[in-house]
Amino acid sequence: MTEASEETLAIELADLRPALEAVLMVADEPLEAAALASAVAHPTATVVEALEGLSAEYTEQGRGFDLRNVAGGWRFYTREEYASVVGGFVLEGQQARLTQAALETLAVVAYKQPVSRARVSAIRGVNVDGVMRTLLTRGLVEEAGQDHETGANLYRTTGYFLERIGITDLGELPELAPYLPDLADMEEELTEQVSQEALAAQPEAGPDLGSATNGPDSEDAGESNS
Repeated sequence: MTEASEETLAIELADLRPALEAVLMVADEPLEAAALASAVAHPTATVVEALEGLSAEYTEQGRGFDLRNVAGGWRFYTREEYASVVGGFVLEGQQARLTQAALETLAVVAYKQPVSRARVSAIRGVNVDGVMRTLLTRGLVEEAGQDHETGANLYRTTGYFLERIGITDLGELPELAPYLPDLADMEEELTEQVSQEALAAQPEAGPDLGSATNGPDSEDAGESNS
């Protein structure tokens, strides 16, 4: 082995973390540990240990970015506490954000998948064909076969969806129960609404019945007096 090759090998061994940082800096998608190991010519186990060390180091130093293992691969992300700053910079003057309708539809797919368009429409109460096309185009949802009973196409979220919201798998989605109204409150509200509707239907009926009753009584009384 020549002196030059020995020097190169020595640099690679000593600078594993900087080498990983350099590769990750130019990556436009999460990179698996095996791919990173191939790029820096080190065993996968060694690379994983170095990646975890870098992530811990960034957290300890309070950096504005973090290194996370998301959707099966490693990638740099800005920290959550600086999301508003980054969002204001990136999204200012742009119309790239999803609409409220698209976000609601995406949430239904995420929690009900695999799910058909008809089912999503039934849950939202509106037609979602256009919104689903947008989500498909953005790569956030994809086809997931067909329903055995109806033959309708089914849809599910993609790995890109996991990457964009910063989770590894669907099991990390927050539970919906804490965000739903209490059942007792719902029953109380429904009872109150029904009572109000019942009262609203009474005013016209009352006077009509009264006039109808008083009319014949008066007429009967007049006929008796005569």
